[in-house]
Amino acid sequence: MSKVEALSVTQLSRRIRNLLEIEIGEIWVEGEVSNLRKQSSGHWYFSLKDQSAQISCAMFSARRRQGAEVIEDGSKVQIFGETSFYEARGSTQLIVRKAQAVGVGDLQARFEALKRKLDQEGLFSAQRKRKLPFFPQVIGIVTSPTGAALQDMQNVLSRRAPWLTVVVFPTAVQGKGAERGIARSIERAGNTEEEGLPQPEVLIVARGGGSLEDLWNFNEEIVARAIEASPIPVISGVGHEIDFTIADFVADLRAPTPSAAAELVAPDRGELLKKLADQKVRMTRLVHDRLQRSGEKLAYLERGPLGQSADRLLREPMFRLDEASGQFERAVEESLRAREARVAEFEANWKYFHPLEMLKAREARLGRARGEFLRVMEESFVNREDQITRYESLVKAYGPGKTLERGFSITFNESGKIVNDPAEVSTGDQLETMVHGGSISSTVE
Repeated sequence: MSKVEALSVTQLSRRIRNLLEIEIGEIWVEGEVSNLRKQSSGHWYFSLKDQSAQISCAMFSARRRQGAEVIEDGSKVQIFGETSFYEARGSTQLIVRKAQAVGVGDLQARFEALKRKLDQEGLFSAQRKRKLPFFPQVIGIVTSPTGAALQDMQNVLSRRAPWLTVVVFPTAVQGKGAERGIARSIERAGNTEEEGLPQPEVLIVARGGGSLEDLWNFNEEIVARAIEASPIPVISGVGHEIDFTIADFVADLRAPTPSAAAELVAPDRGELLKKLADQKVRMTRLVHDRLQRSGEKLAYLERGPLGQSADRLLREPMFRLDEASGQFERAVEESLRAREARVAEFEANWKYFHPLEMLKAREARLGRARGEFLRVMEESFVNREDQITRYESLVKAYGPGKTLERGFSITFNESGKIVNDPAEVSTGDQLETMVHGGSISSTVE
């Protein structure tokens, strides 16, 4: 019998593991949690099953994984993880990355849709956020009257600011229709005159932590609209630090927890007392320094002018006054002498500026200009006469008269045009021939 090439168990297991991890990889799986085992190492092991099958699951460092709070025996969950094969035991398992309760995906989609809508309307804009009052006297709280969140906030407020007046507007914060009660309580807090309650200067809307479904009432549009319409600033303290709701985005300020919201709105008594003590020390030091400087200034004045006689105090000012008077008199005299010299200079030069003298000077300038103009015109006329004479000589020398004297003649046709070619005339044409002595009329035969 020939030898068969067989895989080892390890080789087969690794092939199965590779096949699962490559072909399936990371997926979402929905089912019911059963047989949950929480190890001291922080790792959780459980089975995920439905009516026909089940698969082993491992959630390492479970408490740090998103959605670990929904993993309980009997809970319906959706698991996101990676399929793998545990070689040592020969079993398939799902390595869980995160989990969420069944239906959370739809809630998350609704959450994102409403968030986008309100953001586009400007309800999340930083420009509409109002500042909290610096030192409020009346604080309103919208929360469940039986929840631990109210007790925590009251403890913080009584410890930090026992003088505050706290007005609670009780309402259900979880369950079907709770969002309408929350919205009505926010509206009541903004107008308490009809109920005879103190008017809050700031409002806390809060509840303790929970799952996405537990906090969902604070993701409803009616609550967001009520917060936006509130006439007083609103602080949202819903859930834990990792929880975010639509109310957080619309509120004027978000606090990570209800207790943190109480701390944000109430000044700490210890800090205020410390600040007052610091102010007292600072003011005491300022007053002491001011008094010391004033005393030193008074002592200086007593040693200076206030400790001297009137004659001694006025002696030096009198000397300065006499010296100033002498300087003033000298300055006046010098100014008068300078003005007199200028007047004398004007009188000496007056004849040069008298109207008659100025007219005579202008008349002389006009006479000179007239003589120059006549001289230039006379020279121009002489030059023109000489030029005309030269042109006449040239005309006589080179004109047609000299040509005729030498025996030449010029013949014109009936229209007065010079005839240059016999072909230009015809039989019977009348011609006029110019010669030195006159002109000859002829007819072409």
